[in-house]
Amino acid sequence: MFVTKKHLPRRTFLRGIGATVALPLLDAMIPARTAIAQTAAAPQPKMAFIYFPHGAVMDQWTPATEGGDWEITPILQSLAPFKNRLTIVSGLENRHANGPVHAITPGTWLSGVAPRVSHDPYGGVTVDQLAAQHIGQDTPLPSIEVATEETKSIGAGVCDRNYGCSYGATISFRTPSTPLPMEFNPRNLFQRLFGQGDTPEERKALARQYTSILDLVQSEAADLQQSLGPEDQRIVSDYLESVREIERRVQKMEAQDFSHLNLPNAPVGIPNSFDEHLNLMFDMTALAFQASITRIATFMMAAEVSNMTYNHLGVADAFHPLSHHQNNPAKMERLVRIQKYHTDVFAKFVGKLADLPDGDGSMLDNSIILYGSNMSNSNAHDHFPLPSAILGGGCGRIKGNQHLKYPDRTPVSNLLLTLLDRAGVPVDTVGDSTAELAEV
Repeated sequence: MFVTKKHLPRRTFLRGIGATVALPLLDAMIPARTAIAQTAAAPQPKMAFIYFPHGAVMDQWTPATEGGDWEITPILQSLAPFKNRLTIVSGLENRHANGPVHAITPGTWLSGVAPRVSHDPYGGVTVDQLAAQHIGQDTPLPSIEVATEETKSIGAGVCDRNYGCSYGATISFRTPSTPLPMEFNPRNLFQRLFGQGDTPEERKALARQYTSILDLVQSEAADLQQSLGPEDQRIVSDYLESVREIERRVQKMEAQDFSHLNLPNAPVGIPNSFDEHLNLMFDMTALAFQASITRIATFMMAAEVSNMTYNHLGVADAFHPLSHHQNNPAKMERLVRIQKYHTDVFAKFVGKLADLPDGDGSMLDNSIILYGSNMSNSNAHDHFPLPSAILGGGCGRIKGNQHLKYPDRTPVSNLLLTLLDRAGVPVDTVGDSTAELAEV
């Protein structure tokens, strides 16, 4: 028997003038007669922390029963196809979010540390950045931070006279004093993933010279395809087509930019554009995982104190005012509609990961995703019990298909510590953690 498989390095790129396109895992990257787990192509855990503001209507989020015999609740209904990879964790609290409500709620979700009273930020390193330090250093981008709304455009609601504005605008801190900006512009994110150039100005100049990043690497892509087997050729073709489609959507959104016109202020919220924007940012995050551009992502699905409207759902109310529902059943029903919509879009992202091969399983099998909020009842502005869901198999280290109810006011840091452990990140504590959650 002759072994003729050609071996490609795991970190193979298509390069052109002003562009670098990473490739997904291919069969040709695995040495012949070698198990995937024994190679550099062995699947590595991907971690995503997906944040939605203004909490959840908890009786529409929390399953009625515990353990493995539980039923999907209305807000989470679209995650039913992934129930075997879904764990709901109840009873958690983040007491460090107590204070000026929206101004410190996002920035304390992933740290478990109370921020210092100062306009100069000083809180805690967030778990996404702890993960980036340990499992993100051999990818082009150790982490990406994604959002859908520019927080400075929504007024002073995310700021506080004692704490400033830093904690309301991001969920990611690289150091206690270094909040990371969330990228809300699709073109900027696309260029960060695929563009080349030492500065944003250089990348913009390069982008103006060419209509497509893929056009820059077309010749090298054709040469690569000739050296691959049929299955690898299909994978590369499908992947590059996904890049092309996202690029087309980014360009289409740019064509609708009226910033060069002297127009009056637009009405608050453009729901159709928001829907496209939200889906697009999720698709680019999935693409970044597929190509191993990064293994760590944080995502703010909407801004804190968001005044986005959801007319495409039949909800004309602005999001934040509606979250102050005063226990009005009609308002709560509309709020649940928004919360269910967020889960619906998130579920599409989960589905993409489930469909992407990764080693001997899927991308979802090798992911650890925390989907939740740092607020519970938005009308009460409380931080217990937090809505928290885990998606993914964590390379075989996350059990799935569970509703775990812990003693009331268990620190959410215990869950954060557990997720880092399942990803192989060697830390002893996170914030005010007291123990790992062994059942996860």
